[in-house]
Amino acid sequence: MEKVKKFADWLTKWFTAIVVAWAVFNYFVPATSVWAKSYTGYLLGIVLFGMGLTLSLDDFARIIKQPLMVIVGTVAHFVIMPLVAVLLCWIFRLDGPLAVGVILVGCCPSGTSSNVMSYLSRGDVALDVSIGILSTLCAPFMIPLLMQWLASQYVSVPAESLFINALKVVLFPIALGVVCHMIFGKKIEKVTVALPIVSQVAILLIIGVVVAANQPKLFSAATLLAIPVVMLHNLSGYALGFGFSKLMYKVYPKGFRYAQQKAITFEVGMQDSALGATLALTSFATTPLAAVPSTFFSVWHNISGSVLSSWWRNHDDKHAIAHDSDNGEKGSLKAVAENHEVAA
Repeated sequence: MEKVKKFADWLTKWFTAIVVAWAVFNYFVPATSVWAKSYTGYLLGIVLFGMGLTLSLDDFARIIKQPLMVIVGTVAHFVIMPLVAVLLCWIFRLDGPLAVGVILVGCCPSGTSSNVMSYLSRGDVALDVSIGILSTLCAPFMIPLLMQWLASQYVSVPAESLFINALKVVLFPIALGVVCHMIFGKKIEKVTVALPIVSQVAILLIIGVVVAANQPKLFSAATLLAIPVVMLHNLSGYALGFGFSKLMYKVYPKGFRYAQQKAITFEVGMQDSALGATLALTSFATTPLAAVPSTFFSVWHNISGSVLSSWWRNHDDKHAIAHDSDNGEKGSLKAVAENHEVAA
């Protein structure tokens, strides 16, 4: 098991580079992954089943214990990212499948990558996980609703198909994973060591399918325009998520402190792009180009999230900011140390 854990850690560390290399390989050899196009729903189901296996009743209890922050963070995610997506489509004059793809990834819940970035930046990982769980559970209902409202101007939105597919690839696998965790208890821990490997391989296959299916059009002038849109979408999510959490600190300072502000920043800005790609391939099967923004997002948000979490950590160390400070006050780490010395 130690070797499995080491390989999982290595894969996580280099995942972004592996994604880029895998995408390039599938561009030149599309036959590598195109066979899996009809299996993308099952692949994502495996990822979310793995997520369910790691969840216990305590994770859901935590949502009940701090409902305000979790609900507010989830609402912020489903308000900010979809509206920013629509605004960017209007500014860049995106139309058709690409516009639908940008809005679709904007309507998705937050991805598990945000949990890692929150941890690396010393954010509130528990809050991050709680918002991620709630936004994912809401996804089958929120995605069709938001897409019908925001994307119907571009194409006919199959709201029923989106709802059914989201139920199949989101709620059912997670529920099955939670049930298995409840039945087998600690025995599951032997399996969860390998879950990062299984999840990342499944995500790689989904990305490979999107690249292979769109290979002839992937680097056309229209498609390349999606790259700056995706980058701005993600960065705007970070900025607005952080600004929103700062505003909420003024309203409820006990709940939206510095660590919580970091968690909400990543929860708002990072998306479950694998879900976006899967729903695009299943519910918009006749226009696979709609899955391209999710693929671009998958690569980019891992890069930007890593950079932001690293910058945040270095910034806090440089200015001696305690991870549990109220509002990121400079020198708060020294104040904590002095208080401990006085108490001793």
